[in-house]
Order: sequence, then structure tokens, then C-alpha cells
Amino acid sequence: MNDQMIILFLSIFILILLSIIVYQRLILKKTLEEKLIQISDKLSSILSEDSAELIKVFTDQKALQELISSVNQLLVDRLKRKTDFKETESASKRMLSNISHDIKTPLTVILGYLEMLRIKNPEDEILKKIEAKARQVMDLINEFFSLAKLEAGDMKLDMKQIRLNELCRRAILDFYDILRQQSFEVEINIPENSILVEGDERAIFRILYNLISNAVRYGAAGQYLGIFLRKDMDGMAVVDITDRGKGIEKEAISHIFERLYTMEDSRSRSIQGNGLGLTIAKSLAQALGGNVSVVSEPQIQTTFTLTLPIVGERNS
Repeated sequence: MNDQMIILFLSIFILILLSIIVYQRLILKKTLEEKLIQISDKLSSILSEDSAELIKVFTDQKALQELISSVNQLLVDRLKRKTDFKETESASKRMLSNISHDIKTPLTVILGYLEMLRIKNPEDEILKKIEAKARQVMDLINEFFSLAKLEAGDMKLDMKQIRLNELCRRAILDFYDILRQQSFEVEINIPENSILVEGDERAIFRILYNLISNAVRYGAAGQYLGIFLRKDMDGMAVVDITDRGKGIEKEAISHIFERLYTMEDSRSRSIQGNGLGLTIAKSLAQALGGNVSVVSEPQIQTTFTLTLPIVGERNS
């Protein structure tokens, strides 16, 4: 075999070898890309669903094994921090509930003594002011107590079928005197046919009371209150409570249901102005499977909307 033949065979051998190497690298690259996509998709799924799963992608590539191990360790640490936070949050809520309860007892005694003194001195303006302030503190403690129980999951709801029509009428009647005194235009649209919802009567009444009182207090400049009850296409009962007061600025909308959120002319307080009325309304609605939302055009119209599932009509 001459030199030219040898060189030819060697060239062919080298080309075949290079082709094999290139092919293996392409296969390896494709496999790595597929595994990385699997890892990425699984990680996205775990994070979006807030799952406690770990990534299980089998591979013989050491680099990928180390990557999966590191990502899983981060997921384990994340789950531990989330668990610790929930435990701390739950303990804080229980503590707040207990503190609120402990403060109520001596405050009730103080109010009792103040009432006795006021009966003996009915014309004493200072006593009247002290008693009024003490009752405001009691109202605030009661709201704190209610919210703490709600957030700690300690509030027991008596779930049964409720005629929402009747509850809406009762709620608006509670404000009849103040609406008349302030010359409000009142528009009511409540169907005669019963709209039944599954819920706790006291909780729903409190939601309606807080929303109406908020509208009366902060929408007084518009001298208008509207309450409208309807059904929507999703099997939900919808109560819209509307006023034409100053309204809520766009930047405040996202904070309006935060507890104790206040600002100048804030509407995030109930009629007592304690910063918890809307927070409690939304928390109660969510506990009942519904929600409270708000839409506002400043100086034009503000509408708080309560939604609750209708008995046997909510779509899955």
C-alpha cells in the first residue's frame, strides 16, 4: 500500500471520528437542553402552584445532578421559611386575640363606672366626653378582636341559607335616621324574589353594615347612597354599594383593604374611623367564599361590591 492510500485511509478515519464526536456533542447538547427545559418547567410549576414538591429529573450528567441538588435544597429552605413564617404569624394572631380579650375586661369595668358617674352627673360635659372616648376605644378593641379571630381561624361561622334580599333591607334601615338627617338621596334596587346565599347571617350583616357606613361617612359630600342587589353569570349574588363623594385616588385602591391603612380623607375606615372596617368586611367575605372589591372615579362615583355564592348556583 503506497503512501497516498495510507493518507487517504487516515483522512477518512479522522473524518469519521470527527463526525462521531460532533454527533455525540450534538446529542449531548440536545439532551442537556431537554433536561434543562424539564427542570425549568417543573420549577415554574412548583412556584406557581406553591407546591411542596421537589424536582425529580433523572440524568447521568454530573453537572445536571449538582444543579438539581442545589435547586432542591433551595426549595427545601423555601418551604421551611414558609412554614416558620406561618407558625410565627399564627402565634402572633393568637397573641393579638388574647391581648384584645384581656384589654376588654378592665375597659368594660371602666365604662361601667363612667356610666354610673354620668347618671349621677348628667350635665357633666367632661364625663360625657370621657365616656365617648372610652367607647371608641372599646369599639376599636372589638374590631381588633374580631379581626384577630378571623385571621387566626378561630371565628366559627354558622353557615346556613340566608335570604340576602331581607338582610340588605335590614342593613339599609339601620341608617335611615342618619340618611334622612343628612338629606341623602337613596336609590335601592333589591329584587322581590329571594336570592339565597350560603353564609353566616351575622357575618353578612356586618359586611353590609361596614360597607354602608363607609359610604355614608366618606361619601357624605355627594349626598347619595345606592344599594343594588343582583345575580351574575357565575352563580354569585352581587351587592353594589355606591356613593358620589370624594372617592378614592388610584394609588390608594391597592391599599384600601389593608388593616389600619389611613391617609388624609382615607376611606379605609368604617363609620367609627378605626381603620379596620373594610379589612374585616373583606376578610369575612372571603371566609364565606366571596369577596369585596372597589371601583372609584374620584369626585364622580365609588362602588364597593360584595359577592357571595348563591345556593346551588355557583359554577365549578
